[in-house]
Amino acid sequence: MAPTGHDTATEAEHRQSGTADLPWPSERAGFYALFCIVFATFLTFFDHTVFAMLAERMKTSFGLSDSALGFVLGPASVVAFVFVGIPLARLVDIFPRKYVLSAGIAVLGTITALGGLAQNFGQLVGTRLFVGAGGSANGPGSYSLLADYFRPLRIPLVFALLQLGFILGSAVGTWGGGQLIAWTATWPETSEFLGLTIFNWQWILIIIGLPGLLAAVLFLFVKEPPRRNPPDMKPLVPPTASFGRKLLAFTGFDAMRAINMRGATFYPLFAALALSAIESQGLPAWRVPFISRTYGWDEAEIGNLLGPLLLAANLLGITLGGLFVSRLAKKYKDANIRATAIIFTCATVCAIAAPLMPSGELALAFMALTSLFGLAGAPAQNAAIQRIAPNEMRGQVTALYLFMFTFFGAMGSWVIGAVSSYIVGDPELIWQALLIVAAVFMPAATFFMWRAIKPYREEVERLEALGR
Repeated sequence: MAPTGHDTATEAEHRQSGTADLPWPSERAGFYALFCIVFATFLTFFDHTVFAMLAERMKTSFGLSDSALGFVLGPASVVAFVFVGIPLARLVDIFPRKYVLSAGIAVLGTITALGGLAQNFGQLVGTRLFVGAGGSANGPGSYSLLADYFRPLRIPLVFALLQLGFILGSAVGTWGGGQLIAWTATWPETSEFLGLTIFNWQWILIIIGLPGLLAAVLFLFVKEPPRRNPPDMKPLVPPTASFGRKLLAFTGFDAMRAINMRGATFYPLFAALALSAIESQGLPAWRVPFISRTYGWDEAEIGNLLGPLLLAANLLGITLGGLFVSRLAKKYKDANIRATAIIFTCATVCAIAAPLMPSGELALAFMALTSLFGLAGAPAQNAAIQRIAPNEMRGQVTALYLFMFTFFGAMGSWVIGAVSSYIVGDPELIWQALLIVAAVFMPAATFFMWRAIKPYREEVERLEALGR
């Protein structure tokens, strides 16, 4: 949706004069915006979690191999992100962010529901392509909006609260997904709807997709805050620029150039996030198949234990992570990255240990611990990027950073499936695939995060010297 005349005029004025002397917006309005973002994030991760829990049902209904199953659980959702994620992030930088966020969650909910009507594997893959496109603006838009609503000292707390969407979406999705699967399993295996043959598990996709439309409406009542640009900031693209130059701005080229200019700072962070995402985001897609095949549990049993475990672990992780980074911040300018490196080390140990456990209970416990440490480091990582990203292209820099998480995280499910199909060779030994992936990627990610501490500290010192 296009911005109103008032929005356009206001943002143009701020771009010309800067907004460093503006009073901060009402925190009450800011917390309403935070609520809308948390709700949309909850729906996004609830969808992802429940969809992953349907893995064995999809495999049986459509006759899939583990590698094909891994593709639909992950890479299928990021193909569209590659083509539209960065352009949508550019919209975040120039249009009212509430409209971009509203449209994104509306598309995500609608396409999720349409996945319930898929008649074959190809159509199911098609819906996941558009789900990825719909969710691609959520991260850049959310971080950009909140960074202009709250003072810098409040940002770590706000970003920690933002993780509630992920925490509740993952935990409630795990428990609720198990209950929904058990419920629909009592229905006839197939039914007719609008002349289409629908598997009983597909009704779950229709049910969980519809609340996205409510979230889209709630965003329309968010008050767009002014962008807090420094007084000396120049427009990313001058009004007199050619059409080709304006089009180039939507490709992420400017953001990539800015990142490359500070490559020593950004590249280790990008590498650490990408490598860790392969394991941390690939694992959730295979939790149910792993526990089901290795220990003989069904989805409801898994959800009943794993849901509460994840909720407790993630809430504890976000709390301990915030306290830990706050304590380090009293002594180190690089506290965000230093804390994350230590947390990554703990996550690596738990990720490798999980598939080696002798019982389902212990395996789920170590998976929950891995999630605890993973989430403990998330607010610090996100705050670090917002601290060093150029404000005039914060949306695109954030999008590129999150792209590493989204793309490689989605590839993780396929990597695990491919290792299972082509290296292990036996679907019943899926635990070996999980172990191989964790043992290869997590130590490498941890190395790069430790490597990022010094250049990040130097970049923070440089910005402080400039008064930023």
